[in-house]
Amino acid sequence: MADPSNEPASSSGVVEQVAATAAAAVVAAPLREEHDKPEDFHEPDKKRRRTVRAEDAAKTEQKLEHRLGGILCCAVCLDLPRAAVYQCANGHLMCAGCFTHVLADARLRDEMATCPNCRIEISKTTASRNLAVEKAVSELPAECQYCAKEFPRNSLEHHEEAMCEERISSCKYSRIGCPWRGPNHEIPEHESHCVHPHRTGADVMEALREIDARTLEERRLYDNVFDLLSYEKITFNDLQMKPYRTDEFIHKLFYETSRFGAFNNQWVVKARINSNQRDPTQSSERDITYQLILKTKTTYPLPVYYLILKGPFGDMKVHPRIHRFEFTEQENESPYFTLPLPDTAECNRLLAAKAISFR
Repeated sequence: MADPSNEPASSSGVVEQVAATAAAAVVAAPLREEHDKPEDFHEPDKKRRRTVRAEDAAKTEQKLEHRLGGILCCAVCLDLPRAAVYQCANGHLMCAGCFTHVLADARLRDEMATCPNCRIEISKTTASRNLAVEKAVSELPAECQYCAKEFPRNSLEHHEEAMCEERISSCKYSRIGCPWRGPNHEIPEHESHCVHPHRTGADVMEALREIDARTLEERRLYDNVFDLLSYEKITFNDLQMKPYRTDEFIHKLFYETSRFGAFNNQWVVKARINSNQRDPTQSSERDITYQLILKTKTTYPLPVYYLILKGPFGDMKVHPRIHRFEFTEQENESPYFTLPLPDTAECNRLLAAKAISFR
């Protein structure tokens, strides 16, 4: 049998035991909080709204510009065009230099010019300029070759030529022999210590003689041109040089005009590409040489002057030259003279045309 007197004692013992356990838990709770991480017991803070810093925005814009540069670049040279932009019927872009180079290569190989991306036929009539791409490219940044700062492409040329402090300039005493060339911002310091203003007249005369020689050569050339144009008997014809090919193993490209009359004789102008190379298609550097051929027989020597000039309506960039040759019955072909073009790009532009027109 159970003893009734023991029940209260047992109940109070249980209560005391529960109270002691609770007190121990209260005491132990701070101890655990000191050793445990707070985030294990607290709810995380609300997420903050993400903000874009100016540096990150600038990086994003820069990446966008680079991406646009990769999209709008030329399909041949993989560079951003500097001037005109042409596109094929499928929209693939080419800069003006590469476009004319592709047409010139096809002309030399006697093949049809094709787009380097999709191989669709291209020509000056089927390809068109993309004005929107030209305007977009002009707004993209480009790095100055002197100061390495970035400027919009439409203002970069003016900056490099007139504004950049690091652009290469010459001393103002270069006309009297100073060879110094350096950054534009160093000119005042150099000119303040330049020794050429203090040189003797005999030393300066050497530099002046070189300047006078160049000026005299140019003046003599133009004086001869005006003298030839003042002759009583001047003959001119509107001509076209059309391409044709030889029957050799490597078909070389030539140009030739139809016969024309001058000084009571029949003449022909003939031209060829890269005279010293067996296969002109293997070189990116190109030039045109030409000769004048007398087609009728002559019984007496016939001295003839012929000159190269840029006409008032033409767009061919050519330097003036005067040639003289005395045609005889034995010597009815003049030597080949180089057409004085400024660079290979101008030669490619002529080759890209179906025919070369001149007077």
